[in-house]
Amino acid sequence: MQSKAKISAFTLNELIVVIILTSVIVGMGFSVLTLVHKHMYGIQANFNRNTELSKLEQSLWLDFNRYSKITYDALEDKLTFTTAIDTTSYTFTERGIVKALDTFNIRLQGKTMFFDGNSVGNGTIDALKLKTSKNFQQQELLVFKKNDATLFMN
Repeated sequence: MQSKAKISAFTLNELIVVIILTSVIVGMGFSVLTLVHKHMYGIQANFNRNTELSKLEQSLWLDFNRYSKITYDALEDKLTFTTAIDTTSYTFTERGIVKALDTFNIRLQGKTMFFDGNSVGNGTIDALKLKTSKNFQQQELLVFKKNDATLFMN
């Protein structure tokens, strides 16, 4: 006696359709994951650039208001801060700005030095305007200090 019971199962065509739909959905998922990864990398790089610029700005503000004499030497491309007991300097290079043990990886497109509201090329300054490169969205940074009477007593 042979049993003629039919076993219910999926056909080959149905399995192929399920495999194709699954592969399309997984492919779309990986595409979205790749886009999210690229955006996160861009956000992180932007955050790092802004943090670097903020650290430079904070360091310059502290030094501008801590030191009594600020001079700029155009030949050496060096900004020097001096008091009776201490000296520090910033050296501007093509690759960034170097201050003692700190290096700010900020490329500049331009810098302007000011003294008493007038642009100067060399000597004593009381304000500094830096323009960053395209990599830093060409942001401008202005740092200044208020002059006291001791600066004009020579």
